[in-house]
Amino acid sequence: MKNGFVKQAAILAGASLFVRLMGFFYRVPLTAVLGDEGNAFYGSAYQVYAFALNLSSVFMIAAVSRLTSERIALGQYKNAHRLFGTAMMFSVVLGVVGSLVMFFGADVIVRVFRFPEGTFYAVRAVSPAVFIVSMLTVFRGYFQGMKTTMPTAVSQVVEQIFNVGFSLWLAFLFFDAADGFTRRYSAAGATGGTAIAALAALVVVVLIYLKVASVLKKRADDDESEYKESRRTQLKIIVRTAFPMVIGLSIFSIANILDTGMANSRIMASGAFSEEEVNVMIGQFHGKFVLLTTLPVSLSMALSMAVIPEISASHITMDADAVKAKTNLALKLSMMLSVPAAVGLAVLADPILALLFPMHPDGGWLLRWGAVSIVFLGIVHVVTGVLQGLGHIKLPVLGVFFGVLVKLPINYYLMAVPNINILGAVISTIACFVVAAAINLFFLKKYTGILPEIAGTFAKPIIASSGMGFVCFFVYRLLHMVAGNAVATLGALGFGGASYVVFMVLVRGFGERELASLSIPTKVRRWLIFK
Repeated sequence: MKNGFVKQAAILAGASLFVRLMGFFYRVPLTAVLGDEGNAFYGSAYQVYAFALNLSSVFMIAAVSRLTSERIALGQYKNAHRLFGTAMMFSVVLGVVGSLVMFFGADVIVRVFRFPEGTFYAVRAVSPAVFIVSMLTVFRGYFQGMKTTMPTAVSQVVEQIFNVGFSLWLAFLFFDAADGFTRRYSAAGATGGTAIAALAALVVVVLIYLKVASVLKKRADDDESEYKESRRTQLKIIVRTAFPMVIGLSIFSIANILDTGMANSRIMASGAFSEEEVNVMIGQFHGKFVLLTTLPVSLSMALSMAVIPEISASHITMDADAVKAKTNLALKLSMMLSVPAAVGLAVLADPILALLFPMHPDGGWLLRWGAVSIVFLGIVHVVTGVLQGLGHIKLPVLGVFFGVLVKLPINYYLMAVPNINILGAVISTIACFVVAAAINLFFLKKYTGILPEIAGTFAKPIIASSGMGFVCFFVYRLLHMVAGNAVATLGALGFGGASYVVFMVLVRGFGERELASLSIPTKVRRWLIFK
């Protein structure tokens, strides 16, 4: 297992961590230019972009990954290679349609979903990226189906480097400090940089593919298996596999879009805030709460993406023990990362925002309330990956659907309360993920017989993280008496991280199986097991 999905997940997680950290660095100067109001334009456009991707291409990563790994596990290399071409043609058609709808329908989209008016320009600027990403996702899914996440990781890093550079440059290019109206043009420049970055990532994966294309073609030509799939058959399989994924992803995207639209209508309905104040709240929600909570979640997403082909391969060869071991390992690793991240973010919410956004530090209360969503979304991602890998593609959709059914009425009622306002979106997000996680775990138990170990997977990380939270709180207070916020925050994070490891050792939270799957020196591993 050491060279299996944990290694591939580590590659994706490392790339995701780098990408998210770069995202933080570039959002600091970007927020200085856009402000919370400009972040509302940027964040709203990004929700539309994410929705278009979910409808047209994002599902291709999981679908192509799963279908490719199944064919390779059966030795059907020709069918696997043919599937890649079929998926590419299908995805490109969807991508073209998505880009055209976003570009020519931007005005309608903004009016229907009641986005801030300045969102129109940003939606148009990012629309070409939908077509570009439609090709990019098929390449990534194909490589991951062959159990190599390196092309995905490299392209993600390149994509973020270009995104940071061009988004900042274009945002500054269109900004005029004397004219507040130009914030909407700056937001459009920032989203336009996303399209350029996607093109750079596509070039990277194409070059990697061309480098190995002859080997892949030879392997396909040498395949003497009797069963040959037609394009029509493969298209039906792709649609059948992808459709539930599209529904699940789209439901989440629609919920995020409705967060913005309902914030505009329901907070304004309270009569306590101006349009500009509401835009600022939406900017804090997207530019701070969503931004900061997605960093640890991206690590769980990496585990989910890596576990799909591994679970599929083990399932198709009927290795039930391997399926159970990989599932439990993925869940435990996710909780070991998600729980301390949630606690640390909640305890140090205001200091972290003051460190990252010194010119616009407001919004810490959203993080204090909403950090716990990281834990439940981590469960949703990992269990969804397992269920999809086992072929139960429709089941995670039900969890998301009922989660959103709970979310919408909470949004409607809470946002109209003046003292709650945008916090209603945070509370409803937590409720949504709690419901989705519970339903996913129920289906995992019902259809696989697998139920995570409560003590090792949840209780021990929670106990260790609670101790870490106290350390973070007191270290920050002590350091802040003699140093500035930056030193106190970084010091608290450093001491907190070290204390979490110590507390996990004391509660025997690190198991031999988890440590054996990671590249940790033997002496360190023995100390962490604490026998």
